[in-house]
Amino acid sequence: MVKHYELIHPKTTMRVLSRYEIEQLRDIDSETYELVKRCCYAVLSAGSQSDNYLELKEEFRHFDIEVQQEDRGIVLNLINPPESAFVDGEIIRGVREQLFSVLRDVLYAQESVLKAHRFNLSNSEDITNAVFHLLRNANVLKPDCVPNLAVCWGGHSIPLQEYQYTKDVGYQMGLRGLDIGTGCGPGAMKGPMKGATIGHAKQHLRTGRYIGITEPGIIATEAPNPIVNELIILPDIEKRLEAFVRLAHGIVIFPGGPGTAEELLYLLGVLLHPDNHNMPFPLVLTGPQETEAYLRDIDRFIGSTLGSVAQKRYQIIIDDPVKVAQVMKEGITRVEDYRRRRNDAYFFNWGLTIDPDFQLPFDPTHDAMANLCLSKDQPAHRLAADLRRAFSGIVAGNVKEVGITRVMEHGPYQLRGDADVLAGMDKLLSAMVSHGRMRISGNYTPCYEIVPADCCND
Repeated sequence: MVKHYELIHPKTTMRVLSRYEIEQLRDIDSETYELVKRCCYAVLSAGSQSDNYLELKEEFRHFDIEVQQEDRGIVLNLINPPESAFVDGEIIRGVREQLFSVLRDVLYAQESVLKAHRFNLSNSEDITNAVFHLLRNANVLKPDCVPNLAVCWGGHSIPLQEYQYTKDVGYQMGLRGLDIGTGCGPGAMKGPMKGATIGHAKQHLRTGRYIGITEPGIIATEAPNPIVNELIILPDIEKRLEAFVRLAHGIVIFPGGPGTAEELLYLLGVLLHPDNHNMPFPLVLTGPQETEAYLRDIDRFIGSTLGSVAQKRYQIIIDDPVKVAQVMKEGITRVEDYRRRRNDAYFFNWGLTIDPDFQLPFDPTHDAMANLCLSKDQPAHRLAADLRRAFSGIVAGNVKEVGITRVMEHGPYQLRGDADVLAGMDKLLSAMVSHGRMRISGNYTPCYEIVPADCCND
């Protein structure tokens, strides 16, 4: 039986639109429409225990969404939406707001950034300006707020004791008045937000911000958790990561899988740029006692590849939520002092230099992987950029369909670099397998071959 839920009106976002703007929303091309549809379905499916989009494929096939016009504004007609998005026939308010956030962000990105040619998206400065415009359109930039945003990264599928630890850390940060930003999904993204809500409540803070930053390729398998009260969808992973680091006043990283390691490499590569040498940016790696061995594996990998200078950019704290919150609060205070002295904005870190190597999307084809240079003969921040790309490609070659197919068709990736750098990456990926943080069946088999470092291009 087909069920229609009509007259879904916006309550906050997109309440006032012209007839012309509504026509633009209705006249979207098939590619954009499919993107909107998938993102909307992910929002409506929030709370599902499945993190595999393919498992929901049959249900999604019967789902549809229509944009209708009324003189008083936009109306959505949802066809066969998940029942979990409704209570007694009424859509949950938080789900309603996230639906319109999807329309706001996806359509603005397509029409005003990606297709409008307002920005040269191969130019570093223009990419940063595009990220700023996307965040401003989402109304996430708050000029009157002092620095207090702690971004938390970590795995979306984690054991119960690790989830509880993320809640404990969030609670302690909430008690200290810190707002939380995450990738918006479950696990280590939900836990800190949930803990912070209690900390904020105890302090009678009624304006707590729980910012979820995602992108279309992720939201389908990591639907926004119900605590997110500001959802932003960036066009791709690189712009998403730039949004994180320019919004954040400090970052906490919990144990996770390959995606979390890539995020850490991205951030360290940015912080290791010579222009960012003196910029305060508190960074903590933390987890419960059971995760110490894994966190030490990460630390050894960073030390063996990027060196002690990279290790000095973060602090490892084991099983101590109070200390994590204290370190983050003290670090953010230094950020505030630094930006005040320089008359820098609190709400967007314009002063952070991000090299184009971290901004341009990377597709791990065989040619792209062969052109990487994983050698310690280059500056640390450039090595971090290529490490992140190589890491992404190796993970894809072992666990993602497109990567596995490429390796089956064309053989192993050819990676250029130092043998010890590649060995360190191999050891870290093996540790992820042994710690159950990487979806892989059978024995871990590297999908690359090493080419001597002197083959690297300058």
